[in-house]
Amino acid sequence: MTMTKPFDPQATQDVPALMAALGRDARKAARAVALSSREMKDKALLAAASAMRARATDIIVANAQDMQAAAAAGATKAMLDRLLLDAARIEAMAKGVEAIAALPDPVGKVLEVFERPNGLKIERVSTPLGVIGVIYESRPNVTADAGALCLKAGNACILRGGSDSLHSSALIHACLVQGLREAGLPEAAISRVPVKDRAAVGEMLKGLGGALDVIVPRGGKSLVARVQDEARVPVFAHLEGIVHVYIHGAADLEKAKTIVRNAKLRRTGICGAAETLLVDKAVATTHLAPLVKMLLDEKCEVRGDAASLQTDPRVVPATDEDWKLEYLDAIIACRVVEGLDEAIDHIETHGSHHTDCIVTEDKAAAERFLSEVDSAIVMHNASTQFADGGEFGFGAEIGIATGRMHARGPVGLAQLCSFKYRVRGNGQTRP
Repeated sequence: MTMTKPFDPQATQDVPALMAALGRDARKAARAVALSSREMKDKALLAAASAMRARATDIIVANAQDMQAAAAAGATKAMLDRLLLDAARIEAMAKGVEAIAALPDPVGKVLEVFERPNGLKIERVSTPLGVIGVIYESRPNVTADAGALCLKAGNACILRGGSDSLHSSALIHACLVQGLREAGLPEAAISRVPVKDRAAVGEMLKGLGGALDVIVPRGGKSLVARVQDEARVPVFAHLEGIVHVYIHGAADLEKAKTIVRNAKLRRTGICGAAETLLVDKAVATTHLAPLVKMLLDEKCEVRGDAASLQTDPRVVPATDEDWKLEYLDAIIACRVVEGLDEAIDHIETHGSHHTDCIVTEDKAAAERFLSEVDSAIVMHNASTQFADGGEFGFGAEIGIATGRMHARGPVGLAQLCSFKYRVRGNGQTRP
C-alpha cells in the first residue's frame, strides 16, 4: 500500500485537502497495521532505530537549525533544553525505539476469559484503537516515541509536531518511514503533517472526516486547552504538570534534600518536574532552611510564603498565582503547611492531578497520602521525575493522561489499545 502523492507545502495552501488526504491514507494503513504480525512491526522499528543512528549527524545539523531559530525567537533555557538533540539523546531515542520493539505485542492479548451458564465462552481481547493523532510542541524525540508506540500497538498515526522542531522532526520521521518501507508496511502508517499552518491542527481537531479515533496533545497549556475545548474526537491529555513534593513531619532531611534536588532540577522542562515544595510545620525549623538554601545554591529561584522568606534573603515573595503555575524552569514555589490535611488540601486545590509526592518515614502517613491524593501518579520517597512511561517499564509513553476515562498516567502500549469480545457458542439462542 502506498500513500497518495504527497502535497508540496511550498506549492499549496489547501490545508483542508492536505489533511483530508492524510486522514484517508492513514485510515487505509490502519487496517494493514492492525492485521500485521509482531515480526513485521518489530522489523520496522529496529530498522528505524538503525536509520536514526546512521543519520545522527544529519539529525544534529537539522536540530541546530531549529535551535538557532528558537533562540532567535526568545525561547527560554528550559524550552531550548526540550528541543535539543545531541549524539547522546539520539542514541537514547534509538534505544527507546528498540525497547518498544522488545516489548510483548499488546494486540490480540486475551485480557479475560469467562463462561456463562448457558455455555457461551467469552473472551475480552485487546485490539488497536485505529488512527491516533498526536499534536506536540518542542520535543522532536516525541516523533520517534509516538510513531513507535502507535505502530507497536497496531495503530496508524498522524504526527503534527511544532514549528519549532520542524527540521528535526522531519528527519526523525524519515527514519521511521524507512523502517516501514523495509518491513513492507504502508508508509502512511506513520504520517507527518508537513506544513506549519495552524489550520492543520484545526482540521485534526475536527477528526479528519472520521479518520481519527483519538487525539493526544503534548505541549503547553494553551495547546492542550485548545485541543480539549475544540476536539470532536476523544482526547488523552493533561492540561498542566503542577507537581508537588510534600516534606512530612517524619521526613529524613538528607533524603528530602536528595529527592527535592532531583525532582526539581534534574530536568526542569519536563512535566514530572516539581513545581511546588510543601514543608510541614513540624519540621520547618529543621528542614525548611536547608532545603531552600540547597535550591538557591543550585541556581533555582525560590518563591516563598512568609516562613520561607525568613530563611534566606534570596527568596522572592510568592503570589497567589505561584501556587498554580507550571514553571518548566529553575523556579519553585515553597510554603509551610500545618500538617498532612493541609498538604492534601493544597494539592487538591492548586494541583493538576498529574504527579505528587510525600517524603516521610511514617508509613501510615504515606499510605494515607497515596490513598487520598487524587492524582494520576502518587509517590512516596521517590523523585517525581520517575513519572515517565519508560521508568514504569512501559518502554516509552506518548504522554501522561490526567483524565479518568480509558487512560490515566503514562500512556503506553496498553493504553493505546481498546478491546473487543469474542463469543463462542454451540447453537445457543436467547429465550
